[in-house]
Amino acid sequence: MKRIAIQGERGSFHDIAAHAYFTDEQVQLTCCTTFEEVFEKVGEDPTAIAMLAIENTIAGSLLHNYELLRASGTTVVGEQRLHIQHCICCLPDDDWSTVVEVHSHPVALMQCRSFLGNHPGIKAVEAEDTAGAAAYIAQKQCRGWAAICSAEAARLYGMKILEDSIEDNKHNFTRFLVACHPHKADFLRPLTEVDKASIVFSLPHEEGSLSKVLTILSFYDINLTKIQSLPVIGHEWEYLFYVDLTFDNLTRYRQSIDAITPLVKSIKILGEYREH
Repeated sequence: MKRIAIQGERGSFHDIAAHAYFTDEQVQLTCCTTFEEVFEKVGEDPTAIAMLAIENTIAGSLLHNYELLRASGTTVVGEQRLHIQHCICCLPDDDWSTVVEVHSHPVALMQCRSFLGNHPGIKAVEAEDTAGAAAYIAQKQCRGWAAICSAEAARLYGMKILEDSIEDNKHNFTRFLVACHPHKADFLRPLTEVDKASIVFSLPHEEGSLSKVLTILSFYDINLTKIQSLPVIGHEWEYLFYVDLTFDNLTRYRQSIDAITPLVKSIKILGEYREH
């Protein structure tokens, strides 16, 4: 039994991602309101696993989650990419003629902007969670309300799907990270099979400091799939660089980390895992 802490309710995209990653395994969800609560649950229970969204092909990076991940002391052991498809759903007795409001997470509303623009008579209302909006409408029997969520959530809560695949961009994907207590990491991913790593480092405020690091990584045939900078609070013009690396040779990856360490002010390996 895998105990997974997610942000959102059953039927949310975090729920779908967790079941997709742990295919054919028993999953017990701990549903949390915030990502802070997700890491609190993992901190309280060393056997718990966190599933958190880290970037979306439309909305971009979830910057706050990078900071939470770095501060949590957890280790990334895997990733899951999920195709995000939204539907609009309502109570079984409602229809297009009766729906006056649609509730969903702000990101989901943003991803369906064109669809909502074509329905100006329906008021968009922000909610904490996509599946949570559907659950609330179903539980409270909110006539005239609709939710934007996954089709799985709509079916789970007995809602009627008015239209499926309403997202503006059909190439809408979210990348999720799987993180756990470091002592549990080796049970969830064989270290000999890893080919990707997430690291974070800070640099001295010197000319060419970043280019030197990138040059060394290139020398060791390390591929950068993502680099994200965030300011260091309280230190003007200093930044933390969150970097995703892929590699074919674990030894050369280890050597590259050793080679760049003297050039950075600080460095932390957030996790090593298999690329999805």
